[in-house]
Formats: sequence, C-alpha cells, structure tokens
Amino acid sequence: MIYSLNGDLIMSTKGTKKSYTRNNIPQKNFEKFKEILLYILSKAENLAGIGETKLYKFLYFIDFNFYEKYERQLVGATYLKNKFGPTPNEFYKWANIMIMAGELKKEQRVLKDYNNRKQNTYIALRKPDLKKLEPKEIEIIDNVLSKLSHMNARAISNYSHGDVPYLAAEDGHIIEYESVFYRMAPYSVRECDEHV
Repeated sequence: MIYSLNGDLIMSTKGTKKSYTRNNIPQKNFEKFKEILLYILSKAENLAGIGETKLYKFLYFIDFNFYEKYERQLVGATYLKNKFGPTPNEFYKWANIMIMAGELKKEQRVLKDYNNRKQNTYIALRKPDLKKLEPKEIEIIDNVLSKLSHMNARAISNYSHGDVPYLAAEDGHIIEYESVFYRMAPYSVRECDEHV
C-alpha cells in the first residue's frame, strides 16, 4: 500500500488489481501554476492585462473542472470562499516569485467605466512552456476560457457563487475539491458514463 505524507491511502496493491483513491488535499504545484497563468495571459483578450478577480475564477474553474473530470489535481491551490467568489490562497506569493524572476509584470490601472476604481492586472513577460502542459490540461484551460472570458469581473464572480463547491464551503474557509462530484449543470464537466 502507498500512503501520502498525511496518511491517506493513495494506492492499494492487495489482490491482483490496483485500486486508487483521490487525494483531496491541495498539492500546490507551483510549476503548473506558472505555465497555466502564462498561458491564460497569452490568451487574454485584453492586451493591457487581466484583472485579479477574473484570474482567480479562471484558476478555480480550471483546477476544479480538471479534478472533476480526471480525479486528480492540476495546480492544486487552496481556494478560500469569500464574498467575491473562490480565491487561490497562494496566488500573491506565487505571482510575486514570478515577478521577481522576470516572468510576470503587475500593473494597476484605473477603470473609468467603474467610478475610477483601481484594478491590479498582470502581463506575461514570457511565453508559456507548452511542453509542461498535457493536451488534456490545455483542453480544460481552453474550455474554461472559452466559456468564461466574455464575462466581466462581477459576472464571473456571480457565476462562481452558483457552483456547488463554493456553495458547500463556509465563508472564509477552504473550498473542498471533493464537492465537485455533486455539481449540476451548467457547472459539471463530467459525463455520467465517462470512465477516467
């Protein structure tokens, strides 16, 4: 039998068949985060950058959709429930590492259409290394961007509030990956007869 560091059973080798269980504990894969963030920014419609709120929701849906469909984590960030929707807890730390490494630039812009509110935006300073992303990972990312990129920050936040993982979490607490298996349309990405 193989166990994770916290003692959860990951794989059992009893009998002739191997059986696997999902690991619900955020795995925090910084390398995937970097390439996915750069990929999102390279696809962003707004060449001046993209706001944090949208980035947070893109990352949330990418991570949770991937987990629902493939039963394993992609970025594995820890997402917290707040009034604006899911927020990746590691984002600032990881983004700052990328800024210091010259991979990312952070800017602040004034939104004239929103009472001159200030918005933090990010611009990729290098292209994503697509060799570090599997085709099925890129497919999930592209599907999320295709479905959500037309929404503004308020719309995407409101949309995230209807997803079961967000609804099931308490305010200020961690959103559990396992709750994706209770999703309904239009959030669910897994077919009922799909075999992973």
